[in-house]
Amino acid sequence: MSNSITIAIIAGLGGMLGWGFADFFAKKTIDKIGDVASLLWAHTLAASVLSAYIIFVLIKDGTAGFPDNFSGWLGVAFFGFLQAIVYIFVYKAFAKGKLAVLNPIFSSYAGLVALLSIFVFGEAVTGNIVLALLLLFCGILLMNLDLDGLKVKKLKLDRQPGLVEIGIATVLATVWTVYWAHFIAGKNWKIYASLMYIFMTLTVIIYAKSQKNESLKVKDKTVWKYLAGIGIGEAVAYISISYGFGLTSHVSIVALLSGAFALPAVILAAVFLKEKIHLLQTIAIILILCGVALVAVI
Repeated sequence: MSNSITIAIIAGLGGMLGWGFADFFAKKTIDKIGDVASLLWAHTLAASVLSAYIIFVLIKDGTAGFPDNFSGWLGVAFFGFLQAIVYIFVYKAFAKGKLAVLNPIFSSYAGLVALLSIFVFGEAVTGNIVLALLLLFCGILLMNLDLDGLKVKKLKLDRQPGLVEIGIATVLATVWTVYWAHFIAGKNWKIYASLMYIFMTLTVIIYAKSQKNESLKVKDKTVWKYLAGIGIGEAVAYISISYGFGLTSHVSIVALLSGAFALPAVILAAVFLKEKIHLLQTIAIILILCGVALVAVI
């Protein structure tokens, strides 16, 4: 296994675990304070830590590793803004429609990233990598598929509430991931990821403040530890994938491994919340683990 693939695997697994833990902790907060408040405070906590890191770097090393021109700063700000828009559209979709319909659609963005990276941007892949990516993608789709939620007499996809919003979010997430990978390549991934996250949080704050009918207060103090968990998980995920995109050309591996974040979330929910793992999720776990193992032995 080459050093480049090793980096891609570590980065992808970091994204998977980070977003998986964030999703798990979100189960503890969204029902109590709502989607928008959870999004706002979790990102604000993480951005505060990353801001402290940025200040530390500035004091220690000056501006070395930071964007050195206006286009660089504009790019970091744009990617932060765009990722915040993805979150907003996802939350709007989930608030309107059925998770059973919308989740599999959004989860497909990881596969679309792999396809774009391979067929449009010319990422080199071997037959074994293609098979591993296919296993991962199938596992991701099955992990997010809820047949019980789809048990309706006539499911008319074109009439499902939230479909437009989730479609926009899926396209934007695909575009963000592919172009962030190319934007950050060869740059200081730690600084760029931190700055991007800060700009993303600023956008989320502006959006949250504009929602006049949403309560942003956290009345239950026990929720703060879960919000911190979400923020830490999110920050770890973005820094991990940026590490992979910055140091390796295996965009598809990083994207699909990190896109399997439902796996740790499901396992954590089963262990700590006593939620049952159904048959499709069991098959999905097996497929994802086989995909990871196949990538690891290439």
